[in-house]
Amino acid sequence: MPIAVDIDVMLAKRKMSVGELADRVGITPANLAVLKNGRAKAVRFATLAALCEALECQPGDLLRWEAKDAADGQRQPSATVARAGSCSGQDPFEDGP
Repeated sequence: MPIAVDIDVMLAKRKMSVGELADRVGITPANLAVLKNGRAKAVRFATLAALCEALECQPGDLLRWEAKDAADGQRQPSATVARAGSCSGQDPFEDGP
């Protein structure tokens, strides 16, 4: 999935367990594990807001987009994307083809 979840990073920074975070957010540890391990297909904004409140962070601290390398099918961290503001890869301020 091109969206990577970094809940484990924030848990380590906050020195918090999965169980404690699940209690604070109001979800089961099993559902938090599904989200943490990248197996979730969706997340409610209310859950994301509760996670951010409990971890004292921003949504971008928990979620990041990873581009997929066309040559070998491997995902590349978003830092390797040339233009972060343009999903199409074309500069939005340039004229079309």
